[in-house]
Amino acid sequence: MAPYAPPCMPHSLFISDLHLSAEQPGSMAAFRRFTAGMARQAEALYILGDLFEYWAGDDDLQDPFHREVAGLLAGVAQNGTKIFIMQGNRDLLMSDALMQACGADAIADPHLINLYGTPALLSHGDLLCTGDTAYQQYRAQVHSAEFQQQFLARPLAERKTYIAELRTRSRMEKTCKDEDVMDVSSAAVESMLREYDYPRLIHGHTHRPARHEHLVDGHRCERWVLNDWDAAPGALRCNAAGCTPLLLA
Repeated sequence: MAPYAPPCMPHSLFISDLHLSAEQPGSMAAFRRFTAGMARQAEALYILGDLFEYWAGDDDLQDPFHREVAGLLAGVAQNGTKIFIMQGNRDLLMSDALMQACGADAIADPHLINLYGTPALLSHGDLLCTGDTAYQQYRAQVHSAEFQQQFLARPLAERKTYIAELRTRSRMEKTCKDEDVMDVSSAAVESMLREYDYPRLIHGHTHRPARHEHLVDGHRCERWVLNDWDAAPGALRCNAAGCTPLLLA
């Protein structure tokens, strides 16, 4: 992975799985540096899910830590970088108030863009982990409008307690799962690439940053997996010449 160097071409940046929280000062320090420098040099910044460790609802914007994160992104947007945010599995309750505070636009999962002449499909990535059937059942439940409406009707403190318990249970369950089950399914990747006419695919979620090539129906497709910031803060920089993964200082 290349160290950061000032770019000489118009470019966009892609990040995901920052998992920002007051309990992770290292990731937040990297985010402050990123939003003060590298992010301001990009035409567009795409955050592909899990900006926060968890998001209990937009009424949690009063939390000082959350206000700081939103303010840092708003500063990037005011400097001229367009910001796009996708929900992840940890912050799927993000909504309009947070987007407005960040100066960002929400994008769906998946989301197809024209990336300097190359079609690029953006996703958080958990949709592709079809081997983990228990997770996919849970995902379908929490993404339902009925579930979210009922959950957001509960007091904020109660929501936070529930999410903390859910995170603890999830960490315990992961220790019992095969690593490959929690990775993307090749069949799911190929199906998505086929559905969107064989684009470049950029996603996070799996915490396995790498570049992959898939041969689908005779089409060679590039797939980039983004860094998780718990391990090594990083970004993917894409321009007309291609994509380069960058480690953040």
